[in-house]
Amino acid sequence: MKKINIVLFGVGNVGSTLIKQILETRQRILKSLNVEINIPVVVNSKIAFFEQKTVRPSWETDFKAFGHPYKISNIINHVKAEGLQNVIAVDATASEDFVKNYKELIRNGFHIVAANKAANTLSEKFYKDLRVELKKHNRQFLYETNVGAGLPIIKTLQDLHIAGEEITKMRGVFSGSLSYIFNTFSNENKLFSEVLQEAREKGLTEPDPRIDLSGKDVGRKLLILAREIKIKKELSEITIENLIPSHLNGKSSIAHFIDNQKDLNIGFDERKSNLKKDEVLRHIGELDVASGKLEVKLVSEKRSSPFGSLQQADASFEIYTKSYGERPIVIQGAGAGAAVTSRGVLSDILKLSEKIEFRY
Repeated sequence: MKKINIVLFGVGNVGSTLIKQILETRQRILKSLNVEINIPVVVNSKIAFFEQKTVRPSWETDFKAFGHPYKISNIINHVKAEGLQNVIAVDATASEDFVKNYKELIRNGFHIVAANKAANTLSEKFYKDLRVELKKHNRQFLYETNVGAGLPIIKTLQDLHIAGEEITKMRGVFSGSLSYIFNTFSNENKLFSEVLQEAREKGLTEPDPRIDLSGKDVGRKLLILAREIKIKKELSEITIENLIPSHLNGKSSIAHFIDNQKDLNIGFDERKSNLKKDEVLRHIGELDVASGKLEVKLVSEKRSSPFGSLQQADASFEIYTKSYGERPIVIQGAGAGAAVTSRGVLSDILKLSEKIEFRY
């Protein structure tokens, strides 16, 4: 029997859903794959909770009652003192600061699975140095959910690239949140602010919807895919259309944005009124390999087109290659939500269990 020990960083929507999914499926995974998944450490930005073997269904109560302040060194020392093997640090945070701990974790024997995009979208130097560290210490780093939540975008691209396939273009509706917003706004007689509020209440947007509307999140996803095929770019080099008026930008509080989100209606109503009868609004990311141009923008699409016919919070990705010509590889499905993202993280954990050389 293989034993995996998870140190979970981040207990928000994705992290807490991941714990629930592991507790629900760990016996089935043990029976079918002969892999035992334990979660002996759960951490948020302020406190850490240590369990002897694995958390229980009452973990949230235990976390609040018995968690205490920590430093990364405390986590590493605990893992060593307990003699834990096959340890995976699961990053379910959205923190740029936390990823700066990756190298220290790797040096101390941790593999990494990340829903957090930051490590793959910081400077090219950080990106390359991290991979040098992984190779040096023979550690694994999986991050499939960085781009498509539960959809296998990165794995597909990696496989094509390794096989020598020449990628010529990538294009897609990258954000499940913005997919839902513009699908609904284009098809229903509602103000944009009403649709945005609905998306927030459904948990489809970030707590601060400006993260979605700024286009930066889609820009990060596009950058991750570009780097997978060895295109050297920085986030600052991506052309990103910001959908937020300047007076509602990130310098003001979230509360100020929410209170004044009706100010978005005029601009979006105008864009909607300019659509032809058979058109809808779609938010897309696009990479052209020949020109090296990466672009994030709001466009009009025919209702009958693959992007125009998307429903709910579906994402859709088109990968164009030299062999496939003008007929792209299309990957489409749910592109947002804690359940699909955490399921993708769990899938990465199980993939990693096949890769690592187990110690008992």
